[in-house]
Amino acid sequence: MTVGIARYNAGLAAVYAEDTCETSCLHPQAVAAARVALPDETSVARATILLKLMGDANRLKILSALTRGELCVCDLAAVIRLSESATSHQLRLLRIGRGVASRKEGRTVYYRLLDQHVTTLIANVLDHARE
Repeated sequence: MTVGIARYNAGLAAVYAEDTCETSCLHPQAVAAARVALPDETSVARATILLKLMGDANRLKILSALTRGELCVCDLAAVIRLSESATSHQLRLLRIGRGVASRKEGRTVYYRLLDQHVTTLIANVLDHARE
């Protein structure tokens, strides 16, 4: 076990060496331009929440299924092979995190992706993963 940890630590040291400057220098114009490009704190917080929500396999499957259109909780549970209760819980988190929207028709609740931004984000993430 110790040999494996030593190899892991050596590998990390090599990665860190690649990601750091050999000299300490500052490029004021580049720093200023990068700071201007930073989003406001509220946007960062909201984006972080959405990305964390997508970091769960079941929630990513739910979002992927919803790219094809609106589905009720029962159908989503069948698609991702999860109980309706667990699916409903995940959908509640996605609704709070602004990933999905819901509507109720009688006793049935239907879910859809909140907007085109979420649809595009899901497509981009999965395209990137397939490369």
